[in-house]
Amino acid sequence: MRLSIKGAAALAATCLLASAAFAQEPPKTPIDAPPEPNAIPLNTGGVEGQSAKETWYKQWNHPFVRNVARATLTPFLPDPAKANGAAVIVAPGGGFRILSMGDEGWEVAKALNERGVAAFVLKYRLVPTAPDWAEFDKNNPLTAPSPGAKPGAPPDFSAIIKLPLEDATAAFRLVRARAKEWHIDPKRVGMMGFSAGAGTTMAATLQSTENKPAFIAPIYGSQKAVDVPADAPPMFIALASDDPLFGNNDYGLVSSWKKAGRPVEFHLYQNGGHGFGLGHPPKTSTGWFPQFMLWLDSNGFLKGE
Repeated sequence: MRLSIKGAAALAATCLLASAAFAQEPPKTPIDAPPEPNAIPLNTGGVEGQSAKETWYKQWNHPFVRNVARATLTPFLPDPAKANGAAVIVAPGGGFRILSMGDEGWEVAKALNERGVAAFVLKYRLVPTAPDWAEFDKNNPLTAPSPGAKPGAPPDFSAIIKLPLEDATAAFRLVRARAKEWHIDPKRVGMMGFSAGAGTTMAATLQSTENKPAFIAPIYGSQKAVDVPADAPPMFIALASDDPLFGNNDYGLVSSWKKAGRPVEFHLYQNGGHGFGLGHPPKTSTGWFPQFMLWLDSNGFLKGE
């Protein structure tokens, strides 16, 4: 049984509304759009009601993008001498309103390349935020109302997850279509997502009969229980126990996979909070990426037929 629209909405709601747990943030600084010479348009359409230009800013010394209305996929290919044929579509997080393209996208892709894995960073379409920088800057972008939204009106979460799901599906199609050119095995294409990107990963896995990722890695995402299909892929989860969003919840997602008899590995780290990316020493969650690579190797995803 696939994840229902209601279930997807619950995942989206958790990722979006729980963002209020972040009480204080460092200043945001507008920046010019960084060059993305290898970004490939996915041609999945635009965002209804989106009139603001895609803009970038820096916070926590990392680049973020907002008002994404045209999805792209950027390939990061490993040195041919290291390449092992495995591939990962990487979905950054940001509550479906912004994308943490640096520490949850490009940096992860480069780390995968160092281990011989091809990576493809998905810049998926987002819920609009205020066109005016001053208006955007004074609010938490993860909880501020979208332009034109009725005051107090609940967000349409089925619509929120719909666009990232379409973009993820287009990404799987593109990667497999060009697998020979990029020297990857179309049977070893997985997906990794962070926070809202983890929600996108779960939707791409459970709401689609086409994508069929070889493996998935939802990193600090919702732990809500889901209906698991008989052919669900092996899953790797990393989460910090002090995560203010998901660290104090029951781990229904893990239980769902176990009850369905599907492979799952769960790392609950003592500390790291939410949004730790590849990790921040000396936090214990810094150890998740080497464990993920070991898991890929142990499950045969780093070896061709």
